[in-house]
Amino acid sequence: MSNSYAEAGVDTEAGDRAVELMKAAVQRTQGPEVLGGVGGFAGLFDVSALRSFAHPLLATSTDGVGTKIAIAQALDKHDTIGQDLVGMVVDDIVVVGARPLFMTDYIACGRVVPERIATIVAGIARACAETGTALVGGETAEHPGLMGPDDYDVAGAAVGAVEADAVLGADRVRHGDVVLALESSGLHSNGFSLVRHILAGAGLSYTDRSDDFGGVIGEVLLEPTRLYTGPLVRVLARLELAGAVHSLSHVTGGGIAANLARVLPRGSWVEVDRSSWSPAPVFRVLSSIAGTSLESAEGTWNLGIGFFAVVAAEAADAVTAAIEAEGIRTWPVGTVSTTALPDAGDVAFEQGAKGVDGGAVRLVGSYAG
Repeated sequence: MSNSYAEAGVDTEAGDRAVELMKAAVQRTQGPEVLGGVGGFAGLFDVSALRSFAHPLLATSTDGVGTKIAIAQALDKHDTIGQDLVGMVVDDIVVVGARPLFMTDYIACGRVVPERIATIVAGIARACAETGTALVGGETAEHPGLMGPDDYDVAGAAVGAVEADAVLGADRVRHGDVVLALESSGLHSNGFSLVRHILAGAGLSYTDRSDDFGGVIGEVLLEPTRLYTGPLVRVLARLELAGAVHSLSHVTGGGIAANLARVLPRGSWVEVDRSSWSPAPVFRVLSSIAGTSLESAEGTWNLGIGFFAVVAAEAADAVTAAIEAEGIRTWPVGTVSTTALPDAGDVAFEQGAKGVDGGAVRLVGSYAG
């Protein structure tokens, strides 16, 4: 009886080949601050630049991509899931006004297929380069017997830095501030358990071509998450806009109202005007298949808003123009009020979320056609 690691289902040579295939992509994200190269036990990052800060704070975030991965696996298409990961992780860091420094990733799989692993990491590296984030290390782990041979999952963690007196958040928000919406590229990486449930119930396959979806269903659903970090870091650095942005919100799990409420102060409220935008066709098609309304999905999908920026009213036009110059459609959706909460009527406000005792938000009106 053999008790070799290979016969147990772990191929260390495949792991080594995967590292060689991904090495060039990873190195392209690394500047002189990264020491030691690829393959070390730990990534090293020179933080000497923080000496120029008066009071530097480190910001950190960790996340995964969720069940969107099931669609990538079904189509055997793995070149976009890395951007989804970076978007989920790094775009949380810029919410507090921080500039990302470095990121690490973790890929668990049933079997190491070097080319597939390298494709995933290449996507992570491209998105890291786009957001100014060094990919300083990672890990690929085989779990034979626990995961199927073609199954995998990805996760990551990142660290950024921000001056203590420049941290964005609810404490900066004031009565009369304007809430700006930044357009999403689609579903991003949230609500895919519902997406998969809808398609399964309708007997639709990810490989089916659909005129309603505008192509192969799975390919449309794999549209990668829009990256906001690079544009927002540049906008926040503009001297003429110093102090104009008070808080930011990344619209991820929990949907529109809950994520905006997290970055508003207790006692404030916002009514988000649905008529100010028209959700993309992918949201409308999925809702139609499910036989439900767009409104019922507001706590699950972003419905076309990937980020919020709460800004000083007098600077709203300038901030909008600056973000749109970065290629992201931006528009006003509401105004912050600290007056008494209006009568909820038939539409209740959502107050705070995920343990944050924040403001109150509700969506009102009807979506534009």
